[in-house]
Amino acid sequence: MSEYLDGLVVKEQSGFFWVEVSDGTIYMCTLRGRLMEEAQSSDIAAIGDRVRISVLEEDGTDVLKGVIEAVLPRKSALSKAARTTGKRGAGQAEREHVIIANADQSLFVFAAAKPAPDFRVLDRLLVAWEASDIEEVGIVINKVDLEDPTNIEQMMSPYVRMGYTILYTSAVDGRGIEALKAKLAGKISVFTGPSGVGKTSLLNRIQPGLGRAVRAVSHVTNEGTHTTRDSALIKLDMGGYIADTPGMRNMALWDVEPDELDGYFIDIAQYVGQCRFSDCTHQREPGCAVRAAVEDGAIAESRYRNYLHLRQELAETYIVYD
Repeated sequence: MSEYLDGLVVKEQSGFFWVEVSDGTIYMCTLRGRLMEEAQSSDIAAIGDRVRISVLEEDGTDVLKGVIEAVLPRKSALSKAARTTGKRGAGQAEREHVIIANADQSLFVFAAAKPAPDFRVLDRLLVAWEASDIEEVGIVINKVDLEDPTNIEQMMSPYVRMGYTILYTSAVDGRGIEALKAKLAGKISVFTGPSGVGKTSLLNRIQPGLGRAVRAVSHVTNEGTHTTRDSALIKLDMGGYIADTPGMRNMALWDVEPDELDGYFIDIAQYVGQCRFSDCTHQREPGCAVRAAVEDGAIAESRYRNYLHLRQELAETYIVYD
């Protein structure tokens, strides 16, 4: 009889899943047939998933192999919408691509300067986090050695007021590195942001060679049936795992409709119930409490502009796929 073990999916590539069990042993696994059928409409298994595997007994190979028999219930999933063709997606124009399951936190990394923070990207990532059920989120502002502290404080003030955790770091002089290490220790963490913000240098400060290990993981692409993947969790010496999740800059939000978007902007959400009309889009309607809050300075104008831009993008997507 096959031996059954519970483990964590730490790598995923081209339909194979590397599962780490409690003693640190890693098995290269495939999905049981019935699970492969379920995977047509969504990713049934992804890095971060807790799974139950049966061990295959094979002679003449150094690779330990197994079969994923069951995927245990997820507590969270960071997902994006992926275009589909052919049989993938169960006939739908989009399917859910799970970037990572069961992450404990998302850390979004931006630079204070060179390049300046792209707040449109940040707000998109925060919406994705709000929709993910991931418990914690943090904004990492790197390269603080390149910008005046007063300017940094001013540009981050809307996010401070909203209560988001912000870590200020410099991979050059070491500022904030110990706080970042403490934040990562013992957790499964998403660690992502635009190119050029110094993620690799930060990771190398956290653990020698960590940046190189993360960069070795290829980008995830989603192009219909020709989907290739190479995503992995990198184990930290201090405990926990880190996953760089590239391709999120312009990620298509999954399961967020235009009329629901205001609920994912936490500074806007608190005013929605005060609008005169229940279906207010916060654009031109009279009696809009959101626009009034923007005019009063309670909502940052930049956040409002980013909300309108993302809402229009979602609306155009729904027209295409309607």
